[in-house]
Amino acid sequence: MRDLGCRPNCTISRVVWRMSFAVLLLWSAEPISIKAASVASHADRHARCLTKPSGEVLISAPVDGVIESMRVNLGDIVKQGDVVATLEATRETATVVYARTKAEMVAAIQAAQFRTEFTKRKVARAKDLAKMSAIGQHELDEAETEHRLAEAAVAEAMENQQLAREELRRAEAELALRTIHSPLSGLIVERFLSPGEMVRQGPLLKAVQLHPLQVDALVPLSWVGKLFPGMAAEVRLDMGVSHSYTARIDLVGTLADGATNTFAVRLTVPNSEYRIPAGLPCTVRFSTP
Repeated sequence: MRDLGCRPNCTISRVVWRMSFAVLLLWSAEPISIKAASVASHADRHARCLTKPSGEVLISAPVDGVIESMRVNLGDIVKQGDVVATLEATRETATVVYARTKAEMVAAIQAAQFRTEFTKRKVARAKDLAKMSAIGQHELDEAETEHRLAEAAVAEAMENQQLAREELRRAEAELALRTIHSPLSGLIVERFLSPGEMVRQGPLLKAVQLHPLQVDALVPLSWVGKLFPGMAAEVRLDMGVSHSYTARIDLVGTLADGATNTFAVRLTVPNSEYRIPAGLPCTVRFSTP
């Protein structure tokens, strides 16, 4: 009878004890989770990334024409300003030769100068004769007018030579358009045309700049305010053998992606020997306080 009478009270006591124990466990676990979060906030942060060329360009010809030569092939390394192709330029070359010859002609100027010197002496003699009343004012006016016309002829000859020089520069510019240069230092990755084909407002080659190499990463929004341009980071490539390289943050994005709760970070990695290919997945590690 004593056991039966005690059963309700004992049951209530057990329930209260179990609830108290559960609350104690939750209270004791809270500092542990806070401490773990604190440790994680000071740990290295990792994010997935992708290597990309820092520059990419389709090399085109500024004028239409037939390709005379292609100086590069797929996989060739070029420097900025290197000649990569030439167009047929027989007519333009002949125009330059003609314009240069014309610009270097000085006979007209020399003849006009000789004429000027002669008329100058003629005017001096006419003035002396006019003082002695040996000739009339009309003859003196004719001599002076002839001298002024001779001076104008010298000026005209010099202007014509200047125009010839301008024509030469224009002809040389037209000829220069037939030589295509690389606008960047990098690697030829695609070739669209070959010698003998006609170029009509289309690309000849595709080149990419791989030094420095660009690395794009998407990082969580919780890292906002912890990454800044100039900060160092470690980029590890997803290759057969693990390779890591030192990178620096070049740009921290200011536009968040609400769908993924991330924002973009762009880094650059020195790649002067082109050892790091573009288009490889990678992992970037940021060391933040």
